[in-house]
Amino acid sequence: MKPLIIKETNKTPRVVIDPTDGVIEIKGKSIPEDGSIFFNPILRELDRFGLNMSGKTRVNVQLEYFNTNSSKYIYQIFKKLEAMHRQDRPVQINWYYEQDDWDLQEAGEDYQSILKIPFKMIEIQGEEE
Repeated sequence: MKPLIIKETNKTPRVVIDPTDGVIEIKGKSIPEDGSIFFNPILRELDRFGLNMSGKTRVNVQLEYFNTNSSKYIYQIFKKLEAMHRQDRPVQINWYYEQDDWDLQEAGEDYQSILKIPFKMIEIQGEEE
């Protein structure tokens, strides 16, 4: 199965779903005009990924910003991953947030509190100006 790679734009994050390496990456800004157009192909790909995954899956999420609509789709992605994890297909979510970015830290903590899946909060140093 070939990896799905969606390039980052000024409104959508870079997304990589690589079943061979067991890596899912979401990085950048997520403020699409229509969340369903952007996220539904990702959700479908996750269904295929779940059927073909072997070994542990690492999910690296490093968002600069996301809107309310995106948060609903991110939650749907996490729920699919949680279902895979419950079926003895180990998944680890790594939520990266910049130091002093309280909004993204809190968003990660919210997801962490409602999901029954290994969820690691990782603080990174902000870029120097």
